[in-house]
Amino acid sequence: MKITMYSNYLNHHQLPLCEAFVNLTNNQFTFVATEPINQERLKLGYHDMSHYPFVLSTGEGEKQKELASKLDLESDIVLLGDAPEEYIRNRVKKGKQTFRYHERIYRNGRIFALHPGSIKMALTRHNTYRNDPLYLLCSGSFVASDFAVLGSYIGKTYKWGYFPRMIEQNKEQIFALKQKNQKLKILWVARLIPLKHPELAVQAANQLKQEGYAFEMNLIGIGELEEKITDMIHQYQLEDCVHLLGSMSPEQVREQMDQADIFLFTSDRHEGWGAVMNEAMNSCCAVVASDAIGSVGFLLKHQKNGLIYKDGSFSDLMDNIHFLVNNTEKMKQFGWEAYLTIKNEWNAKEAAERILTLSEKLLRGEDTPYEDGPLSKA
Repeated sequence: MKITMYSNYLNHHQLPLCEAFVNLTNNQFTFVATEPINQERLKLGYHDMSHYPFVLSTGEGEKQKELASKLDLESDIVLLGDAPEEYIRNRVKKGKQTFRYHERIYRNGRIFALHPGSIKMALTRHNTYRNDPLYLLCSGSFVASDFAVLGSYIGKTYKWGYFPRMIEQNKEQIFALKQKNQKLKILWVARLIPLKHPELAVQAANQLKQEGYAFEMNLIGIGELEEKITDMIHQYQLEDCVHLLGSMSPEQVREQMDQADIFLFTSDRHEGWGAVMNEAMNSCCAVVASDAIGSVGFLLKHQKNGLIYKDGSFSDLMDNIHFLVNNTEKMKQFGWEAYLTIKNEWNAKEAAERILTLSEKLLRGEDTPYEDGPLSKA
């Protein structure tokens, strides 16, 4: 079995899936990187992963480009993300099974489906292959319905996402680590940009402090709103309980998650997936997340493995935070259930195995055997 995955560059959120494919195919897997990692990502703590033996970088020369084109036609399964459309076009012409993975396309509203450019995209990039073996892996709970507006991939959409490294946790040890904190520990992780809404975390901290709760909140990230967030912390006199920690490596972020009780995820509908939530769930955090985030509809079940608030409603956000800070046993229960969601379903090994199974089913004219989790119907 030969599998090839095409994307712009390899990052730590994709690495575990690639390694799972390497193991499942006995090293018959290639990740084709079509561009170098950008400087912004490097500043955020990402690593250049082009040195991995299964990575083929087309920017290194014509020989690499030719090999990427050859793999496109030779592979049993191809997954294509942010990469040139020619790889799909050339492969589908030969009737070869192909999976496109995609985040939502109408983050500003589905009214944009009426735009001439959107209609042209549907006709040339998506609906052209309506009767071909091209399937859509939906990286977010809004993807299938976005494409349905265009009449694209009807009946051919499956749940997908990002699969950061899954770390095995010992229940007693991880909660003992969290309980070392003298105070409740709340964590927020993202770029400090408008769509992530870091101001909501600071506003929540201000209300909790006014209400007399003892807690510590850490915000990890850099970006254009750094000065505004710093000013808010000073304005509300939160220096004793709210800390802006700047940029950290993925490994350092995981350490912070392991120590945190609550993870706040406050992005709006412009957040395609949001892999930090996978990581926070893996670290047994009780997650409070906006219902507009792509990953939330697939990963979280309200009042079972986390809490979901209505995007744009600060009062709903606070109601959910209050529920956790006043119910520590529920907080631990949600954190452990969140971990089991990642351990049992939403991890790279499970996703890799499932796509092989789905591929075989589709080749036989059948459909997915999965009722929930990766590769179930979206």
